[in-house]
Amino acid sequence: MIVARTIQELEGVIAGSCVTIGNFDGVHLGHQKLIGLTCRRARALGLVSVVLTFEPHPLRVLLGRATPPFITLLEQKLELIAAQGPDVTLVLEFTREMAGLSPEAFVRRYLVDGLNVRELFIGYDYAMGKGRSGNYETLKTLGAGLGFRVERLEPVTLGDAVVSSTRIRDLVQAGEVWEARPLLGRFYQVRGKVVHGHDRGGKLLGFPTANLLLIDELVPKTGVYAVWVEVDRTLLPGVANIGTNPTFGNAAVSVEAHVLNFKGDLYDRDIRVHFVQRIRSERKFESLEALRERIAADIVLAGRILEEPEAHPAGTAYASGPATDSGGKGR
Repeated sequence: MIVARTIQELEGVIAGSCVTIGNFDGVHLGHQKLIGLTCRRARALGLVSVVLTFEPHPLRVLLGRATPPFITLLEQKLELIAAQGPDVTLVLEFTREMAGLSPEAFVRRYLVDGLNVRELFIGYDYAMGKGRSGNYETLKTLGAGLGFRVERLEPVTLGDAVVSSTRIRDLVQAGEVWEARPLLGRFYQVRGKVVHGHDRGGKLLGFPTANLLLIDELVPKTGVYAVWVEVDRTLLPGVANIGTNPTFGNAAVSVEAHVLNFKGDLYDRDIRVHFVQRIRSERKFESLEALRERIAADIVLAGRILEEPEAHPAGTAYASGPATDSGGKGR
């Protein structure tokens, strides 16, 4: 997949295209269906398939930091889009000036002159341009005059509710990561670099943890989770804690993952944590021994969860061996 950051990179290059446009936060099942439809039509017509998206997210420009946390930041979003098979993804810088464009001005500049669009595919609730006036009816009218067809995808539903970024965000923030998986088509993940923490897990408790310096915005509800820890595209079974470690009186929220049967060094490495199921809420224990016993029980339960076929993500290699912990001192 070619990634372009300006329309100038593509002007005069694409003779004809099928385009889908949107923010694609989460690249969930609805987005996947939309991108898949665009790719199939482009192949059938001998055209170039293009996904057009924006960075930063338009809401971040218009509302500032008063936006909900986004499900996927740009790096992961591009990875997930690429997995759907488009030829090109165009990432336009979203500015207040762009927000002020009329639908016709945007369509002429980017879709017609820049991408030579022949067919445009949009989600059921998509609207563009100043005041979101570029809805389906407006785009159909513009297409009729400028020589492209517009198709609107009906809502994708699951469990009698529409699959949406808002619904997924609410589930993740409620700790219902298992319920979010069908909507995403994968387990929710966070990523970041392993940094030095308080070093209590290994020295005090006997369960070394990888302390994650997050780059993602959306973090599941505090608590203990069965997880897969991805290191160099290999999944390792683990258990993660999100919270303040109340037994030790911490204030800041942290994400720590204990990797089962791991004896290597993860410091300064970039890892991903895939959240499979929430095991329990975070709580304060009366003693270190009580905390140690509960962590051991959490690890056993996480291992049982991760051994179930439904807990295995597709498309990533697994470490060999059972999802149980031998008490190794890996960091």
